[in-house]
Amino acid sequence: MLGTRAKSVGACWLCAFAAVTFVRAGTPPEFQFDRDTFAFANQTVFEYHEGHASLRKSSGTKRDAYNRHCFVMSRTAAQFKKFARFEPRGKPLDDVSLAARVRDVTRQAAWGKPLPENQRIVFPGYKDLKEMSKARREVVQLSIGHGWPSYFRMSNARMMFEDGKGYQERTHAALNAALARRELFVVFLTTYPRFSINHSVLIYKLKSSSPNPGVDRYLVYDPNHPESPRELTWSSHDRAFSYQKDWDFVGGFVRVYQVYGKPLQ
Repeated sequence: MLGTRAKSVGACWLCAFAAVTFVRAGTPPEFQFDRDTFAFANQTVFEYHEGHASLRKSSGTKRDAYNRHCFVMSRTAAQFKKFARFEPRGKPLDDVSLAARVRDVTRQAAWGKPLPENQRIVFPGYKDLKEMSKARREVVQLSIGHGWPSYFRMSNARMMFEDGKGYQERTHAALNAALARRELFVVFLTTYPRFSINHSVLIYKLKSSSPNPGVDRYLVYDPNHPESPRELTWSSHDRAFSYQKDWDFVGGFVRVYQVYGKPLQ
């Protein structure tokens, strides 16, 4: 009897030690779409029909004003995953305090290492980012940053001179290496000199299997689509990426550039 009890106590200590080792190792928990993304959408500037753009007829509603924030939303989702912690049993903050804490998160270097749990910025009253951004949509939108600076990012110039297949192969390798470390990978998608897409998304998972040899399939958080993940694929035969067809993109070939992976990127 004592031997059984001793073994049980020893097993408990072993589990506790393993849990502490896991936290100290800094291995981040897996990104979950239904938990770690925004409940609201980035509103596109143009109106789309089968992926083709046309001038939008403004409805004059407040929602329609929230556009050009794809870079901001992709970056902030990654920052919340790295630097924030939610405590659902706590009392929700007032608007001023909540806005200040959201800005504290967005001031963290997006390429920095995840903070330990006890050093993270705490958001009481909500279980995750999805729930908070649904309940406090306007406060969150006003606090995560402006969208217009993304048009003047220095790293956007890569689309004009880093467009070869070799660069895309290196990006593919960097993407796989980052995901293997359980890191997030924010990217800029473009079809320059055509502008059928000019957009930022967050890649968070390599699918475990693909029906086609030589094709890697990735799950993507797209700020235009808060309802479900989208899919980016890599073809080793074509040495190129392609993005899922939807109402805002005709689908097919895109060039992929990592952003927020290091300073000035």
